[in-house]
Amino acid sequence: MIKTIKILGTGCAKCQSMTNVVKEVVLENNINANVEKVEDIMKIMEFNVMSTPALVIDNVVTIKGRIPSKEEVLTLLS
Repeated sequence: MIKTIKILGTGCAKCQSMTNVVKEVVLENNINANVEKVEDIMKIMEFNVMSTPALVIDNVVTIKGRIPSKEEVLTLLS
């Protein structure tokens, strides 16, 4: 089953860092996932997220306002 991963953020350094961490975990662990970066503020607000970056996995907000470790992302995707 393909995971749907969205990184919500306007393009700040923290948002870029989260994007890099998530993409590295997906590649290193051969996880079948679509990773999408969402920068549109109106689409971000649809998830009721006020602090970015935020990580959305299969339409569930799992992390917001901080950069997760690779281990944490892997746990969330497993």
